[in-house]
Amino acid sequence: MISAVDNPDGHRDQDIYIKALRTSGSADLVEFGYYVSRVKKAPLAVPDPAFRDGRPLLATSQWPIMVRSSLGEDVPDAGFMVSYAYREEKGSDVNVASHLLLDVASGEIDAAIVISNDSDLRFPLQQARLRVPVGTVNPSRAYLAGALRGTARDGVGGHWWRQLAAADFRAHQLPDPAGDGYHRPNEW
Repeated sequence: MISAVDNPDGHRDQDIYIKALRTSGSADLVEFGYYVSRVKKAPLAVPDPAFRDGRPLLATSQWPIMVRSSLGEDVPDAGFMVSYAYREEKGSDVNVASHLLLDVASGEIDAAIVISNDSDLRFPLQQARLRVPVGTVNPSRAYLAGALRGTARDGVGGHWWRQLAAADFRAHQLPDPAGDGYHRPNEW
C-alpha cells in the first residue's frame, strides 16, 4: 500500500480503488508487494541532450558552480556525488511471476494476459509461452522492454503484444459508483 504518512491522498485513492475492485467482483485476487525506503548515493547527472532516451550525462564543475582545490585553484570538470531518498517497490513482480507459473503448471488456465513492462518477468513469460498462449500488455508510455519480446509462434504459439494508450485507460474504467458505492476521486 502507498504510505498514508508519506502520501495521504495517494493512500486514500488506492484504498478506495482496491475496495472497489474487490466489492465489484472485478478482481479475483489482489496481491501486494511492499516498499522499502533507502538513502542512495550516485553521481549527479542531467539528461544528455544528444539522446532522446534520457541517457544520463554526468554533471561536472563549471562556472557558476566551481570546485576549488585546497590551494584555492579551480578544479574544472570535477564530479559531484549526491545522496537522495529512494523508495522502491518490492515483491510485486515476483508475485506476478509466481502466480503465472503456478496457474500454468496446475493447468488452471489455458491462456494468460500479463500487464507489465517489467523486464524481470522475462523468464516466467518465456516459460508460460511454452505451455499456453500469452498476451503481454505494456501499460506504460515507454517502449516494450526488450526482455519481454518474443514471437507469436514461440512455444505453443498464439501470443500477442499490445501497448496501452491514455484512451484505453479512459475507455475502460470501473463504473462510478463501483462495488459497495465507491466513487471515483474527482481528480481521476
